[in-house]
Amino acid sequence: MHNYAVFLRGINVGGINIKMADLKAALQEYPFSKVKTLLASGNVVLQSELSATDVKAQFEKCLRETFGYDAWVVVLTATRVGELVDACPYPADDTSTHSYITLASDTAMLDELFAAGEALGGVEQVRLGPEASAWLAPAGGTLDSPFSKLSAKARYKAGTTTRNLRTLIKVRDAAAAL
Repeated sequence: MHNYAVFLRGINVGGINIKMADLKAALQEYPFSKVKTLLASGNVVLQSELSATDVKAQFEKCLRETFGYDAWVVVLTATRVGELVDACPYPADDTSTHSYITLASDTAMLDELFAAGEALGGVEQVRLGPEASAWLAPAGGTLDSPFSKLSAKARYKAGTTTRNLRTLIKVRDAAAAL
């Protein structure tokens, strides 16, 4: 069995509302065990004998068939989530900034997003690996930050999702505890 973290893109915003209890119940029909949802922002930890690629395919199928929307998720092993948290050079708790990690299921899309962030100028970001980059936003101004607006574009919807570093720490700990 492998421990995985699954990060959903775009739920409980923009009219796609899914109760975590309903999601957990729907996932019982799929080859997953020890399914736990975390927070209401689309973070799930689970165990499966499937590969990460197959977990992604099955999870997206569940979302599409059960909740009727074009779903995209990023799936990482529990170990990899821990490595990304450890690699992030930014603080989890700072009064002036918030640390974010953008996760990708499409490396080329993350390459493009990272380059576009560099072109903006003034964006503090660092690549953590082929599937992740970390960036800072001013406290209280995340949604208005140029990089946040850039990463929210429809172009990046199918292949990326962003989480606060504090959230990733909670996901890391929950996935490790399965």
